[in-house]
Parts: sequence; structure tokens; C-alpha cells
Amino acid sequence: MQQEKQLQNMIRFVYGNVPYYHKLFKELKISPDDIRTLEDLRKLPILTKDTIKANWEDFKPANLASMKYYKKTTGGSTGTPFEFRFSKPDRFLSVSILYRGWSYGGYKLADKMVFLAGSALNVGTESSIIKKTHEITRNLKKLSSFDMGIQDMENYTKIINSFNPRFLRGYASSIDFFAKHIDKKNEQINFDAVFTTSEKLYPHMRKNIENVFSCDVFDGYGLYDGGVSAFECQEHNGLHIDTERSIMEIVDENGCQLEEDTGSIIATSLHNFAMPFIRYDTGDMGHIIEDQCGCGRESRLLKEVLGRSVDILVTPEGKQVHGWFFLYIFWEYCKGIKEYQVVQISLEKIVIKIVPDDDFDEKQLDIIRSVIYNKSHGWIIEFNFVDSIEKTTAGKHKFIISKLND
Repeated sequence: MQQEKQLQNMIRFVYGNVPYYHKLFKELKISPDDIRTLEDLRKLPILTKDTIKANWEDFKPANLASMKYYKKTTGGSTGTPFEFRFSKPDRFLSVSILYRGWSYGGYKLADKMVFLAGSALNVGTESSIIKKTHEITRNLKKLSSFDMGIQDMENYTKIINSFNPRFLRGYASSIDFFAKHIDKKNEQINFDAVFTTSEKLYPHMRKNIENVFSCDVFDGYGLYDGGVSAFECQEHNGLHIDTERSIMEIVDENGCQLEEDTGSIIATSLHNFAMPFIRYDTGDMGHIIEDQCGCGRESRLLKEVLGRSVDILVTPEGKQVHGWFFLYIFWEYCKGIKEYQVVQISLEKIVIKIVPDDDFDEKQLDIIRSVIYNKSHGWIIEFNFVDSIEKTTAGKHKFIISKLND
């Protein structure tokens, strides 16, 4: 199996060149020959960002000076900066895999595409010269999710109509928000497909985007740090997990690998020699299934990415409540809300920020309180009406935030 051969190559490399891993193997009293299969990865502990930060110098390969690499920073769901290295060969491989993922939705090289996103997709963070070069060479337009006022979105509509792209790609929340604007203005923009990424694509978002833009939505999942990726095909049975660039594990709370079920997404680099991640905790949770997709591709499937671990809230009684609980409240019972955000300040206090529309009825607040009270008698609910919801440093909108981890 090619993936396991590359794993063995990476394990030999880190043992001989990366001080942190050499020390780790010595402490565990194992050798590179003990890690030959995907199952053997269980012999190694889960790697966290905190561990990397605490041992930064020991994560530098001995031959780093001779490598070509990029320095990248990711903020994750909380916006906390995390710096890492990204080798150039690994980046080229990631781009190839990305294009293949888009092809599941009908994309062909050089097809016109519009990006609606933030810094995670390098939108709004590049110099104007670099941005223009990328747009011309890759036949795309980049629109920023940092700027999504009414006038901004009207300008985006003009740009899209003039450019006439086949595809739209970007943050799920940004595209959903833009689709609502188009629908409210009773305008028409059609795409061959929409590719969502970087955020959880919720069912109501998919339905809205598909209805407004008259096309299928293809969800995708990928991380620079760790290198894992997965893409949805035309069967819409889940996301096909890529195997060439990394190994994706789904593990339970004890770090045990799961063949089918929901758990933490763990990544192992296979080509990023500038900064290898071995059993790296991505902070995401995913549901892996054993079903075979009808498209004929034999790769394993992520049924869905459930979101970051910080999306789990805790009641004063000690119960864990997934963010979906609050999301369903707003889908089922609330109308006239442009945006919202649920923030757990403490075990007892939940603050709900609401950007109301013209037809919002405050009587709905009593319904929200009642449903939440049935989940936990101990939660105190505070509603704040605001003009806008602050995005993360990457330009994403977080629906659910837990301050307990702070």
C-alpha cells in the first residue's frame, strides 16, 4: 500500500532528523520499524498545538536550511495564531489534490471561479499585485468575506455578472449570507456548482445556496497544518478522504482508532518534511462511515465534519451539549434573524447575539428561553441585539463559541 510505504519513509525521516520525535521514540522504547502500518500509529501519542509550541526548536529538522518551504499561520476556530512550516513540494501536491476535488463537481482546469472568503483562502491578505497575478493566471476573482455590507455585495454581484464564472467557492456562512442577499434583491446568479470549505456546512445553508444559485453544493474539508483533505462527489454520500498527502484517523476520547463512528480527526503528514505532523489533533470532529460510494471511488468517506471541539457547550449540571442544539432552535423557531451567535461565558451564563431583520418578533425570545430551559434549568440566557457579528481573524463566522476553554 503506497500510503503505508510513505508513512514508513516519513517515520524514518523524523526519527533521524527531528529532535522531538527522536526523543519521543527513545522514551517510548520503540524504533522506526515498529511503525509500519496505519494501525501501528496507535503506539504514538496524540500531538497537540500546545506540545508543538512548547518544543518549537525540537520540531526543526536538522536539514531545514536546505529545504524550500513557506511559513504559514492558521488561527483555527478560535483565532489564536499558530505558526508552522509548509514545504513547497507538499504545497504543489495539495493544489493537485484540490483541483481533483473540484473536478468531482465538474470543474476543469482554467474554468472561471469566484472566491468569497477570508484569510484562510488568502483572500484580502495579499498585495494587490499578487492578488491580480493569481486572478489572471488561475482565471478567478477573489471577493472578501471581511466586507459584506449591502454595497459590497451589490458590487460583488456586478463583478460576478461581468466575469461570468462557472463556479463559486468560499466559506459556507459567507456564501449563505450572499445567497440571502441575492434572494432578497430578487436577482439571479447561476453557477454550475458551489464549493464550500473551511466551515461547517449546515443543511439549511446547503438548501438555501442550492435554491438561490440553481446548482448543487459540494462540500470540502482540508487543513494546511496536517494536510488532511476530503471532498464531496456528485452522489453526495459524504466526503471522499484523500490518501496521497496524509493519513486521517478518527479516534475516540482514548485515542483509539474508529472504523465507523464520530470522533476527533487526527492527521499525519506524509510529505511535509519541513514540519512533519504525526498524529496531530486538528481540533475537528468527524463522522467516518464504512459505506461504499456509488460513484465507484474506493476511498473512505467522512459522512460529515461535525465542527470544532469548542462547539461543545457544558451545562451547570455537567452535561455536554453540541452546538447543533442551538442551531436547530434558530432553524425551527426563529424568523427575521440575519445572523446570530451563541457564546457560553461561564457554566451558568449563555449570551446570544442577534442581528435582527425588519420582520423580527421579540416574542420568539420566550420560545428560545423555553427550549433552552428544557435542556438545562441552570443556564441563564442573555440576549444582545447588535448591528453585526464579529468575525474571526480569518474572516469566518462562528455560530457557537465556548469561553470555558479560555
